[in-house]
Amino acid sequence: MTKDTEIDMKEVELNEVDPEKQPMTGDGQAAGEKNGSVKLKVPDDEVAFTGLSKEELMKVAGTPGWVRARWVLLILFWLGWVGMLAGAIVIIVKAPPCKPIPEMNWWNEGPLYQISDLEAFSDGLEGVEPKLDNMNQLKVKGLIIGPLHRVQKDQPSTLSLKVLDPTLGTETALLSLVERAHKKGISVILDLTPNYKASSLWFSSGDEADVIEKVKEGAEYWLKLGVDGIKVSDVTVPARSPDWSKLQAAVQGNRTEDSDTKNKLLMGVATGISAPEVSLLANTSGIDLLLSDTLTSQKAALERLKTMDLLSAQKLQLGWGVGAAQSEQLTKEATAPGLVRLYQLLLFTMPGTPVFTYGDEIGLTAEGNTSPKMVWDVDQEPAEGSVNETAEAVRKERVDTRKWFKTLSDLRGKERSLLHGDFYKLEGSDASLSYLRLWDQSERYITVANFGSATETVSLKPQVAEGVELPEQAKVKLSTDAELEPDTMVDLNKIQLKPGQGVLLQFPYVA
Repeated sequence: MTKDTEIDMKEVELNEVDPEKQPMTGDGQAAGEKNGSVKLKVPDDEVAFTGLSKEELMKVAGTPGWVRARWVLLILFWLGWVGMLAGAIVIIVKAPPCKPIPEMNWWNEGPLYQISDLEAFSDGLEGVEPKLDNMNQLKVKGLIIGPLHRVQKDQPSTLSLKVLDPTLGTETALLSLVERAHKKGISVILDLTPNYKASSLWFSSGDEADVIEKVKEGAEYWLKLGVDGIKVSDVTVPARSPDWSKLQAAVQGNRTEDSDTKNKLLMGVATGISAPEVSLLANTSGIDLLLSDTLTSQKAALERLKTMDLLSAQKLQLGWGVGAAQSEQLTKEATAPGLVRLYQLLLFTMPGTPVFTYGDEIGLTAEGNTSPKMVWDVDQEPAEGSVNETAEAVRKERVDTRKWFKTLSDLRGKERSLLHGDFYKLEGSDASLSYLRLWDQSERYITVANFGSATETVSLKPQVAEGVELPEQAKVKLSTDAELEPDTMVDLNKIQLKPGQGVLLQFPYVA
């Protein structure tokens, strides 16, 4: 057999398919195809792109056209960058500067809550501590406790400001309360009014120097133990004494501009004096916070508005309350339905620190001259089948009043215009008043209140003062009047309020 014949025979053998490897379909195999082979048809004109070589790229990059293009793109990039930088600088320069925030202390940041009768509030001093969570929900910044010290009525020799009356509580309970309150961001103010069991709060006129010295020693003692401030009533008496500066130094003496420690509060209460006298006392006494009764001593709404306007420049030194100056509940003044919430609206939006007596957050009513027992179960619904309709209506009103209080307290703490903003009086009458609160570029707020017994229509003028104008409409933020629903728009030239109702309106800052 020749060599060519051997090659042909091998090809025949290779083309023969092993029976075991034949397809099971039995269709056979297409003619001219070998088992296991796949035919691919590659286009004859397909060319693979390999890109330019390094030498070719360098050659193209050096051409005059590409050089000019690169320079143009580079110049455009830097011009764009410089333009954006210049634009940012122009915006910063032309934007109105932010008004510096006034120096504020903790007693300016939220409401103060006074507990003068511990027995009625919580069955004694030890019962106050478990109620701190409740105070925290109200965004209270300070508790005014007492007086707690030992003294016999009109007997200055028995005055002992460093010792607590054992029937009211113990020093251990007080210090525990202070420590727990601090953990919740609440400060504690101790009322050191000397002769608090009598009408003459500083004893007789000849005892002033000795009494002030004892108050000073008591203040130093309690402040050293962690109390955050002291309060004295009828402050006009010690403030005119030459020894008043000693008490000031005991409370305010450790303050420095570089100190990071919390300032101690010297708080005073003055009743029965006019608005100009309040202004003079605040300016000359060096007191940190002065609480007066000027808001309730004036009955006409317009006179109240004028008082706010007169004292607005001293807002960080002034405390406002309805009954608080006499340690009485708000309901003693707010006797008509709905007035409790109206006065709460007023106190939280006025220029100054709101001061409340315990129970004001639920509209607690005093009976006679005795302190009312605090009610703590307003959220607890009565058992099914034991509903007293009258009692249930009172409970629901207290729940709604507390929600309103919390909403106002929270809003005041967040909005700069309400916290420390400027005050502008708007329109007023014997029954109604309105005013504007604004701060720099923050949201603006208008309070309108009707204390009368008939529906009032208040029309606000667009021009308030130089550089201060009102829009045509404002949005309802909060309202005690059901017909003025939140987020609805109100025409400022015609605001209608029912008797004993109030509304807080909001409009934005416009550059």
